[in-house]
Amino acid sequence: MRTGSEPTTARSALRMRFWLSVWGVVWTVAGTVAFALAGHPGWALACGLLWLIITVDLVVVLRHIRQGPHYQPGPDVPPYQPPRRRP
Repeated sequence: MRTGSEPTTARSALRMRFWLSVWGVVWTVAGTVAFALAGHPGWALACGLLWLIITVDLVVVLRHIRQGPHYQPGPDVPPYQPPRRRP
């Protein structure tokens, strides 16, 4: 249920997702290089594909961070009424 204070109390998880993506990029790059040097091409390919996925996620997160805040209803918009239960 909406309380009406969401614009002032809402928090975004984008910064946490950004740092988790950076951490993932570091580990997948290390894994790709380590497995390639160790002669395990299958594992190196798997880490490389995961690296690609994490990099795409990182780009999406950065795009969302750069977009800034989106529309939030102002104080003149009342909170939503809770749904009425039927007996």
